[in-house]
Amino acid sequence: MPKITCQDFNHILQSEMTWASDADMRLERIEPGLAVMRLPYHHGSTRPGGSISGPHMMMLADACMYAVVLGLIGQVKLAVTTNFNINFLRKPEETDLLAEGKIIKLGKRLAIMEVSISAATTGKLVAHATGTYSIPPSAVSEADLAIGE
Repeated sequence: MPKITCQDFNHILQSEMTWASDADMRLERIEPGLAVMRLPYHHGSTRPGGSISGPHMMMLADACMYAVVLGLIGQVKLAVTTNFNINFLRKPEETDLLAEGKIIKLGKRLAIMEVSISAATTGKLVAHATGTYSIPPSAVSEADLAIGE
């Protein structure tokens, strides 16, 4: 059972991450160590040439990583990104983007994750991101550490 619900995380998006709510981003599914988020397509998210902008895809990937972390440790708002890397693989279609985030390793102070971003209509992978989150001391119990080991 995840330590945060979709409803709770979407409330955080609305109330404290206005950049995400302005883009209508939402968490659709959460399980321990896994999160799926949607970024609806809108014309304002495109760059010259008709591609969805890199910053929008980066925003989606980072928010998805945050959902993965909170799903494992609960509402620890000071869990923050310490490393982020993204590879853009192909031009996204003019469609919603889906991000699937997974935990790679959860430790006492760091969580390492990966996120695959795909076009909602075709399922084609458009970007892949990895990242590390710093976790405040005492936020993770020993039982949680079994995930990803």
